[in-house]
Amino acid sequence: MADSGIGEAVYRLENGQAVKREKAAPPQSVQTRLHNAFKTSAAILAFLAIWEAAPRFGLVNLTFLPPLTEVLGAWWALLASGDLTDHVLASLSRSFGGLFLAIAVAIPLGLAIGWWKPVAQYLNPLLEVFRNTAALAILPVFILLLGLGETSKIAIVFYACAFPLLLNTISGVRNVDPLLIKSARSMGLPPVSLFRKVIVPASIPTIFVGIRQAGASSILVLVAAEMVGAKSGLGYLVQYTQFSFQIPQMYAGILTISAIGLVINYALVYAETRLTAWKQTVGGE
Repeated sequence: MADSGIGEAVYRLENGQAVKREKAAPPQSVQTRLHNAFKTSAAILAFLAIWEAAPRFGLVNLTFLPPLTEVLGAWWALLASGDLTDHVLASLSRSFGGLFLAIAVAIPLGLAIGWWKPVAQYLNPLLEVFRNTAALAILPVFILLLGLGETSKIAIVFYACAFPLLLNTISGVRNVDPLLIKSARSMGLPPVSLFRKVIVPASIPTIFVGIRQAGASSILVLVAAEMVGAKSGLGYLVQYTQFSFQIPQMYAGILTISAIGLVINYALVYAETRLTAWKQTVGGE
């Protein structure tokens, strides 16, 4: 096997053919990594420092905005008692249940609407009516029809997640490069294979935008729904501690919701990177 570096590429002789591989970037020094980490987290650190200092120096009312260290102490107490874990698990089970159900329904439906015009002609008018109706506006309808149990909460999350997924999937299908479709057809690719091997892979990046939007909606809408009729979950925790005037515990619940949203977003970004690695490879070569 022979290697010869040319520019930023490395060419390897594999199976009698020269194959181009991207040359690995030189490793960053520890100082560079620390500098980059500081630049990305400076605004967050400044915000947290202001949160800690403002109540202690009397800039805001200590009763309504306790220092960050007091909030973190309350968060740890909730975690140690097991209450926080119970509320988090209750919220995540509802959120993921509605989100996965929306993915299973909305993405295939969006692919069908985006690719087959008859399906779009029949369903678009109905979808336009529902997508312009806010999920929280019809929360009372879900409660009346499905009760205060788990079904209504999963249903409202499903409704909130379905439309970002549906619209981004339709957009992804309709914005596939026409030259790519024309090339595949000129090679004699049948319609089913064209859809499976060209349309669906080319739509994945846009579909993942919808999944990320739906992931954020699944948490936000669920928290609001849990404040209306629930006896567990992070939304219930925030509302209960507010009414009980346990302000540090209330902020601890809010911080937990924010942290979960960040984790879900970064997990989806990582999954998108893994599933669309072919796109980066094609772009690099």
